This record gives sequence, C-alpha cells and structure tokens, in this order.
Amino acid sequence: MNRKITTLLALGIMSFAQAQVENASDSSEKMNIVKTNVTAYAFRNFNLTYERAINQWFSLNIGFGTMPEGKVPFINSFLDDETEKQFQNLEIKATNFTLEPRFYIGHGYGKGFYFAPYYRYSSVESNSFDFYYDYNAVNGVTYQIPLTGKGDTRGHSGGLMVGAQFFLNKAQNLVLDFWIAGAHYGTGKGDFNLTSDVFLTPEMQAQLKKEIEDLDIPFVDYTVETNTEGARIKVDGPWAGFRSGLSIGYRF
Repeated sequence: MNRKITTLLALGIMSFAQAQVENASDSSEKMNIVKTNVTAYAFRNFNLTYERAINQWFSLNIGFGTMPEGKVPFINSFLDDETEKQFQNLEIKATNFTLEPRFYIGHGYGKGFYFAPYYRYSSVESNSFDFYYDYNAVNGVTYQIPLTGKGDTRGHSGGLMVGAQFFLNKAQNLVLDFWIAGAHYGTGKGDFNLTSDVFLTPEMQAQLKKEIEDLDIPFVDYTVETNTEGARIKVDGPWAGFRSGLSIGYRF
C-alpha cells in the first residue's frame, strides 16, 4: 500500500514538473534576466544576479556579490572618531551568495510585485591591521600598546524581501528591479586575533579586554579572551542584515 502511494506521488510530481516545462516552452515570454544592483556599488559591492522564470508566477534568482579589499564602508557611522583611530589601516573584503525564489502577484513572467523568501551566505575577511590601546599603569603613566590584528567571519541567514520589477521598453528586454525592503536573520561565526610584541601582564590584559568589549559594534555578538601575547575575539551569535536597492538588467 505504501509503495503504491509513493509511486503515485512520484508520478504526480513528475507530471506537474513536465507540465511546467511544457507551459514555459509554449510561452512566447522571455524567461531569463541578468541584472546588477547599481546601488550596491556605493559599498564597493560588485554583483550579478541571474533570474529564471519557471512559470508565470514563480521564478528563481541566484546572486553573487564581492567587495574587494578596502576601507570599511561608512565606518564612522557606527564608530566614533576616537575609536576609529584605534583601527589603523583596517581594510576588509567580503563575498555573498543569495538563493531567492520569487512569487509574482502582478503580470508575471518577471514583471510586477513579488514576495521573495531567500537564503544568504556571507563572509568577511580583514587584512593585517594595526590596533592601539592606552594602558594606564599603576604609577599613573599611560602607555600606548600596539597590536596587529587579522581575522574572518561567516554567516548563514534567511529572510524575506518585497519588491517590484518593471520592463522599461516596448521590447520588454530592459528591466528595472526595485527592492522595496528586505531583511534577513541567522547565525555567524568567526575569529579575530590581536597579537603584540609586548608581554601583557594580567592588568594589561584586563584593560585590553575591557577596551575591546566597550567597542559595542552593532549587530555583532562577540566574546573576548586575552593572554600574554594579545587577544582572541570570537564572533558567535546573531547575524542580521537589510536589503534595499535598484537593479538594472537585460531580459532574453
């Protein structure tokens, strides 16, 4: 009995899939779109997305983005000037991969309003950068302690985006994709290590630990461990992000 049910279910799925392919083949609609999010270039994020329409109401997007090594975009929006000075020559590079099914409620075949649940993988890696902190000794003298840092972190998250896509010309091959709003949430893990040529006493380690914990970097949970050679910053917690922007593409 179970085998018959399984066979019937498999045949049903195969028939449905074949019907979708036949519908797509019979349609005169163009089923492919290649596009890029132009607003992301403000963050040095070079990106490309491919969208394939499966049928009138459903499509699948696969996107890839990369940010070459450089200054942290808009770092002064979440670190004050004094804190930013502690991170001498800090640069980062990043990549992301997004898998996004879309459900259209308008014209379809890649046009109209849509809802898009999505999965995103992200990675961020730093260069070898200099970090300084002021150690206040018991004799009242302040010493600047230099350290060298390097590390990376990776995140997996899922989210939902709402948007609208339009065809800009009569041939319907120029596309404008408006990401109205999207947000994702997941988990991230990573390690950043700070090392110093100075032997760090317990008092120096305690001040270094407090200095790093007081940075209060937004949207990142981290713990700090110190030793005689420096510190280890362990990222292990929530990973969140937002999406919005405009993409321009070509439909074929």
